[in-house]
Amino acid sequence: MKHLFLSNRFFWLFGGIAAGFALSFAIPTLFIIVQVILFVAFLIVWLDVFILFNKNTILGCQRTLPKVFSLSDPNTVTIKLANRSPQTLNFTVIDELPFQFQQRHQSFQLSLKAGEDFALSYQLIPKERGLYDFGAVNLFLSSRIGLVERRLQQAEPMSVPVYPSIIQMKQFELMALSKISHFQGIKKIRRIGHSYEFEQIKNYVRGDDYRSINWKASSRRASLMVNQYEDERAQQIYSIIDKSRAMRMPFNDLSLMDYAINTTLTISNIALKKYDRAGLITFSDKIGTTIKADSKTTQLNKILLSLYKEKERVLEANYELLYYASRKLITGRSLIMLYTNFESMSALERVLPILRRINTFHLLVVVFFENTEIRDFVEQEVNTIEDIYHQTIAQKFLHEKTRMVQVLRQYGIQAILSPPEELTINTINKYLELKSRGLI
Repeated sequence: MKHLFLSNRFFWLFGGIAAGFALSFAIPTLFIIVQVILFVAFLIVWLDVFILFNKNTILGCQRTLPKVFSLSDPNTVTIKLANRSPQTLNFTVIDELPFQFQQRHQSFQLSLKAGEDFALSYQLIPKERGLYDFGAVNLFLSSRIGLVERRLQQAEPMSVPVYPSIIQMKQFELMALSKISHFQGIKKIRRIGHSYEFEQIKNYVRGDDYRSINWKASSRRASLMVNQYEDERAQQIYSIIDKSRAMRMPFNDLSLMDYAINTTLTISNIALKKYDRAGLITFSDKIGTTIKADSKTTQLNKILLSLYKEKERVLEANYELLYYASRKLITGRSLIMLYTNFESMSALERVLPILRRINTFHLLVVVFFENTEIRDFVEQEVNTIEDIYHQTIAQKFLHEKTRMVQVLRQYGIQAILSPPEELTINTINKYLELKSRGLI
């Protein structure tokens, strides 16, 4: 009986019968009619129970999940249903979602004819990394009568890990590695001069740099030939992530650290595809993960697993430790992408001497975040003097962020001030720009 549930139609029917009995006190002749209706109603209920709990009532169910979920991306969950009963069944599908989604009303109404199959799909967007546990799939079956429902629990509980955005990584890999990009957000960088890596000699086509013409090869082939160069390879690209409390601030249900983690995975993949060596360092009040820059085939998977396990810390970042790590752990001049956040000019001034020292040994790019909520607040219409005061303070914060970029560039430090949702695009553009200009 624990799998038997009464539907709304059942309560409407027997509620009406109860009202008929109450009305029969005033109309005695109605009493016999209501009794007959009650007897027929009980027969119909038992018929409905017999149909649902008959051994021939068989419903197959299978849930399919990806091997891993991608953080902040839509991930598809598929439930395959098969009606192997001799009659049409109506049912409600309720999937027991992981508690991280905080969804209590994930249900679907379906109707399957005898022998019919159906694949139900829906999407989930996880907002934090970790292991997500799915419960059973609950099916509440009802016949065409619809007075009672039978619950079936099928599809065993399953677990799936949520990794940094692998979907985003593959998407931007295609954009960044295409010879001519037509995708929105990836900028075409004008190449200044040549890098040092010679690739091949090819036929001249309109638009090639005439300074690259190979006159000896042209005389032998009796047609213009040009030298083609490629970016230098095997350069060290380190992503350094600040995981202190400054990176715990949420935007669109995702912390700044998670935005940095998604971007780190993408930029590491692109660097490896361009035959550079990618490495990773995380720090806060102490040094966390350290992965030496390498270009092995297992390097991206090593970085992915490390990023999956990273957690924010509640203490302030120790930049002295960062300087120590840059001197002891990073050998040779490297490109360092430092993902951090400064909310005030005084916070930047405290660590600026350390950043300048790091920049003397490496090419440092400081990546920090624009507060988009403050920007949206500044663009709102004001009606009172209090609103004007609040907007003035907000504009001061935005102006300070712009000043931070100017100060960093004044000391020769590359800087990216980006909205969180555009962080990956802006970081890829900066990497491609520095590489094309031969600054790495």
